[in-house]
Amino acid sequence: MRALAIDLGGTNMRAALASGATARLEALDRWDAPRDRGTFRDRVEALAAEHEVDRLGIGIPGLARGTVCTWVPNLPFLDGVDLAELFPRFQVALGNDAQLSLLAEAAEGAASEVRNAILLAIGTGIGSAVLADGRILRGEGGAAASFGWACADPSDGGDAVHGWLERTASGSALDRIAAGQGLGDGPALVARARTGDEAALAALRPPMQALGTALAGAVALAGAPLVIFAGGVAESVDVLGPLILPALTRQLPPHLRDVRLVASRFGARTAMMGAALAARGHPIWLGNEP
Repeated sequence: MRALAIDLGGTNMRAALASGATARLEALDRWDAPRDRGTFRDRVEALAAEHEVDRLGIGIPGLARGTVCTWVPNLPFLDGVDLAELFPRFQVALGNDAQLSLLAEAAEGAASEVRNAILLAIGTGIGSAVLADGRILRGEGGAAASFGWACADPSDGGDAVHGWLERTASGSALDRIAAGQGLGDGPALVARARTGDEAALAALRPPMQALGTALAGAVALAGAPLVIFAGGVAESVDVLGPLILPALTRQLPPHLRDVRLVASRFGARTAMMGAALAARGHPIWLGNEP
């Protein structure tokens, strides 16, 4: 059984080859995210033919129901597309990228020894997933992946495409904050903060306090003792975690204040690993069909 595992993000598309009994991957390449359906189809078909796979595992930055992409705000050409019909020669497993990331963490990673956890995939936007009593919540139509829409500002007017938290604390938001500091992007701002630079820390504190405040509601609702950070921000937990934690814990009841913030065990490959596990029919994934 050979599977092509694809992590399709709003900015990049990554692919890897999965063979054997576990989610160990052979990375293939990374490209700019396709801007139309034809480009996406042709790239996947070419990779599948080159590597002689019979299964596809695909993670998307949006909502999925079965093999249908129901809403992908950063890649609207996929809205309403049934990937089983787009790729009829293959067995297709489709999922929200954060939910697939949590599948990888629950099966073999940071959440493998707990039954309750929250995963935040912070990159271009903010994705999320919840492990509740050993099951990954899918929600109505796969919609239990929308933490980027959490809001801790009652005066906010809302937005049709991006939620308040996503506009406030995503990787894209950190890029904008970095530009205001004369830096190239969010990672450069975090790197500056890592040196103890007070201006950089001051710039990061408001979005991270917003994230911690909003996250408290999710932790309290789920009763989760563990929050896993995936996506581009995962490599910055050493800097961002101490900025998030005070705002998070002061909004929690005493029995949840020992919540831990950890980085994904698999880094940038987490969603691809989950896609590979889903393609193989991992029991955790099969047990959560909507």
